[in-house]
Amino acid sequence: MIRSRLARALLKLFRWRVVGEVPRSGIFVGAPHTSNWDWVAMLLLLWSGGVAPRVLIKRELFKPPLGWILNATGGIAVDRDNATEVVTELAEHAGRDESFVIVLAAEGTRSRGDHWKSGFYRLARQTGLPVSFGFIDGPSKTLGFGPTLHMTGDVASDMDTIRAFYADKRGVNPEGRTEPRFKDETTPM
Repeated sequence: MIRSRLARALLKLFRWRVVGEVPRSGIFVGAPHTSNWDWVAMLLLLWSGGVAPRVLIKRELFKPPLGWILNATGGIAVDRDNATEVVTELAEHAGRDESFVIVLAAEGTRSRGDHWKSGFYRLARQTGLPVSFGFIDGPSKTLGFGPTLHMTGDVASDMDTIRAFYADKRGVNPEGRTEPRFKDETTPM
């Protein structure tokens, strides 16, 4: 209760406009991921709706003192060299917890890249959990949620829907935005 009031107050203080409805469970993809502030903004967004998410963050950042803060705010250290193991562990955890909300940045980096990582898609297919698509748009100072979808297994079609949603979302640093595209959208997952 205190966390959600504090989050709403901070968003209002910094004049961020919030749109959409906060998901209560499932997988939450935050994009475009173009700055370190994205993590803070997404936490505030979810906390403002009364949700305490788990957030996937590269393990290299979990050194003190930052590691203490990341752990306290729901951070999960990810070994990006063994991403398949992470998806398997998360799928097991999701099966045990109805209020499971996991947050991840599908781009995998704050820098402009060639494609998104497919972990959220594979996790959704393994667990049957819906995927909610959140966004941050720095130029309009807007953040929020768009559609919540079940991944169908038709990767190209699902990604076309995701691309259409993110077409006008720019991130905090628009030059760092990565187009929503998997390295291979022809292979079913």
